Amino acid sequence: MAAQPVSRMLRRVLRSSVRSCSSGAPVTQPHPGEPSQPAVEVPSGRRRFLREHAAPFSAFLTDSLGRHHSYLRISLTEKCNLRCQYCMPEDGVPLTPKADLLTTEEVLTLARLFVKEGVDKIRLTGGEPLVRPDVVDIVAQLHQLEGLRTIGITTNGISLARLLPQLQKAGLSAINISLDTLVPAKFEFIVRRKGFRKVMEGIHKAIELGYSPVKVNCVVMRGLNEDELPDFVALTEGLPLDVRFIEYMPFDGNKWNFRKMVSYKEMLDTLRQQWPELEKLPEEESSTAKAFKIPGFRGRVSFITSMSEHFCGTCNRLRITADGNLKVCLFGNSEVSLRDHLRAGASEEELLSVIGAAVGRKKRQHAGMFSISQMKNRPMILIELFLMCQDSPPAIPSISFRASLHVQGLRHRVSFSSQMVTLWKGGRLPQIPVLAQRWLGSGLPQRHYGSHLDSDANPKCLSPEPRAPATPSGPLPTSDQLTHVDREGQAAMVDVGGKPDTERVAVASAVVLLGPVAYKLVQENQLKKGDALVVAQLAGVQAAKLTSQLIPLCHHVALSHVQVQLELDSTRHAVVVRASCRARGPTGVEMEALTSAAVAALTLYDMCKAVSRDIVLAEIKLVSKTGGQRGDFHRT
Repeated sequence: MAAQPVSRMLRRVLRSSVRSCSSGAPVTQPHPGEPSQPAVEVPSGRRRFLREHAAPFSAFLTDSLGRHHSYLRISLTEKCNLRCQYCMPEDGVPLTPKADLLTTEEVLTLARLFVKEGVDKIRLTGGEPLVRPDVVDIVAQLHQLEGLRTIGITTNGISLARLLPQLQKAGLSAINISLDTLVPAKFEFIVRRKGFRKVMEGIHKAIELGYSPVKVNCVVMRGLNEDELPDFVALTEGLPLDVRFIEYMPFDGNKWNFRKMVSYKEMLDTLRQQWPELEKLPEEESSTAKAFKIPGFRGRVSFITSMSEHFCGTCNRLRITADGNLKVCLFGNSEVSLRDHLRAGASEEELLSVIGAAVGRKKRQHAGMFSISQMKNRPMILIELFLMCQDSPPAIPSISFRASLHVQGLRHRVSFSSQMVTLWKGGRLPQIPVLAQRWLGSGLPQRHYGSHLDSDANPKCLSPEPRAPATPSGPLPTSDQLTHVDREGQAAMVDVGGKPDTERVAVASAVVLLGPVAYKLVQENQLKKGDALVVAQLAGVQAAKLTSQLIPLCHHVALSHVQVQLELDSTRHAVVVRASCRARGPTGVEMEALTSAAVAALTLYDMCKAVSRDIVLAEIKLVSKTGGQRGDFHRT
């Protein structure tokens, strides 16, 4: 295919004037006739002394699991000159007003604070960091920070060839370049812009200036570029590249679908068919990549397995967004605004307390891939351009997820920004219910929870508004006798053997009135038993599947989908449960939905009963059903 000649061309072009550095640090190309400078090595005895007498790592950057966060990623801008499909919605995103973005001095103030506490690596991201006019000056000032060993940048490469000589002189020591295809036409399709040749020039310039390895980030998407894996690997034969294959990750607006994701193991199997000698390299501490090398090849290949095999246990990363929010997990959506504290005149000690509290709340690991795919989070462009793995209260409404089911929640802060309201109302994020819209306006704390959704699901949470009497939306003939009673008056299961299979969907709801004390503990996730919403959600899903074992005369139904959502209602100090079940068969799934909602409500009672016995379970009811001979029903 076209990728083959392009890859060969790239190898020919880049082989000229390439120098390597075994230490991984950049080497400045000497002028003709000028001797190259040997690398300065720290004596091994000195290194051992420094390790043995190192000061204790900052408590503010150490979480409850003992992970030391020595790596900080700073987003310099939300702007980007590309529109990559996996990173940004097609119609773009509303950008934060310039006044709400971190100034250069604020960026440097935060960087100094983190470096003082033990951060020794900073990576500048975006958006596209090279579109920020003062990026070279920022690198130069970061280079002056004592204790900062590595300054890296993640770029799409469009402006790299032009700016890299200045950036290297300023102190830039590591480069990651995004390149998802070696086919120019496909490049334009993926990033929705031209620029393939400029990215190639950027890679050439990085190698020419002695950066080794030059890391090339490739997001692998099924049906788009997975066929190019061998072509990328072939580039490492003669070039000092670290080609990093990244599992396709879900973010708002990128239409993530599990079927598009190519897992690490599948990629590895594909490559081993051509290179069976591919050998795994030892994993470095806190590394996010699984690295491999083909004997005799100059470069290597790595896999970022955020979706299939998380690396949260050794995560040492924190990130600061362009608007100054601290994120302790890429896939966590709770944030805390450092910008607001800075502009309020917070002292260094106060800032460290805020940072320490956020780091201390970091979870053991992010949720599983299916939970992540349903969670609310910023589009990737508003977090940073690329990735790695890393969870606190924000300047804009953030959304926190927990555990292994799909869990969504909006965490509280003093006020919510108009930008996020615009995002919701503009339809770029999934629809939010009336109740939540009121919360957005009032700034009240909120959490929303929902179990794993099908790709075609369009969930709408329940509103606590008074309901009108139920009305059928179609023919719903009633029976003048109970169907589960035979002619002798004995209980009996209905024979459905002669009924046709149809698509059946039922939705049921329940309300748990907790009272103010228990409600607050649930809202803040402070119950000693754990996260009540997650446990109740899991119980609701399990109950739907076990309905026939709980209700004696129910038929066993093979459910194709179960969805459980829980929403906090601050006006009634209540949790509203909504359960939806779907199946194809001769009998409906009303009982499955009702059982799911009821058991989820009972589980909330059990989780909270130690706090209050004055808890009321109310309004357990069928909301709607579709399918079957008796027609559809919708409670309006």
